[in-house]
Amino acid sequence: MMKTKLLFTMLLIFTVMLAACSGGNSGAGNKGKTEVDDVIDIVWYPNESGADLKASRDELARVISEATGKEVEHHLTTDYAIAIETIANGNADMGFMGAQSYIEAKNKNNTIQPLVVHSGASGTLDDAVYYSWLAVNVDDQENYKVDGEFSLDTIADKKISFVSNSSTSGFKVPSSSILAHFTQQEKYAELTAEDLMAGGKLFSQVLFGNSHQGSAVNVLSGNVDVAAFCDTCTVEYVEVAEGEANTVGAVYKVKDDAAEPFNTVQGSEFTLMSVTPVLNEPFVANLDVMGQEDFDKLQALFTSDEMANNEKIFVTEESGESGLLVKTDKERFIAVEDSWFNPIRELAK
Repeated sequence: MMKTKLLFTMLLIFTVMLAACSGGNSGAGNKGKTEVDDVIDIVWYPNESGADLKASRDELARVISEATGKEVEHHLTTDYAIAIETIANGNADMGFMGAQSYIEAKNKNNTIQPLVVHSGASGTLDDAVYYSWLAVNVDDQENYKVDGEFSLDTIADKKISFVSNSSTSGFKVPSSSILAHFTQQEKYAELTAEDLMAGGKLFSQVLFGNSHQGSAVNVLSGNVDVAAFCDTCTVEYVEVAEGEANTVGAVYKVKDDAAEPFNTVQGSEFTLMSVTPVLNEPFVANLDVMGQEDFDKLQALFTSDEMANNEKIFVTEESGESGLLVKTDKERFIAVEDSWFNPIRELAK
């Protein structure tokens, strides 16, 4: 009996050591976090996993470590599904993701909770939105107009790029608008969101950029005719060349010194044929692995004036630096309840 207990104990120790050694900082990882420990793991979308946002990620890690007394590790990903599975399966304590991805993660694991969202310029939730775009190359814009106005009718049988089918502004919102438009026509009355994920039903070809930056480059490089992506993930790379920001018909130009992946399309221009406001992205937490104590500490940290005034996280437009978020006026983090995301849930009905 003693030998059996000893063998079981040794096997348990070996299993724990093996799990501890198998963690990584890229992809879903094999760490298998299932309970509160001395590490806060943050999983990042592809959009925020690039080198340009390293300073913001490192600063966030620093202040989280100070608030909790714990080490902070980053999971950098190349795929939305990986980020969702990482937090839903307990391989990360928290993540920064769009509303649709949060909803998908919570559907998989009800212990996923919103920590905070970032406000609008007013410092409130009243304008806590960003924008989902459908864009075309500026030289081709007349091909997407009917009687001088942009029309969704013109994108039928075209090649389109989305971000990921788990992206709020890069798929969920634009696909809902596209379906609402085309299902009013007898030819497309039975069209579904799944039909928009591949060519043959509405589009001749469908690509996924795996990030907002990737989707934008798909249209700028001529791989597709139309692309869906958002304003906030491309603000570091492009500037308004004509018109008013976030309005239909506005023309954007890729900056001459734009970093990867825009370095191959510097100087190229696109115009917006559709602009839709979207609820801001939340930081979310897996309460099973983070624990209520750390959740409360981090919610207090994120909603503090100190965080709102941290210029490495909320970078000013004048600084010329890349950052997680841009400070134009009174932007800050605000705690929200799960019900705040119900308008996104309604899109699936």
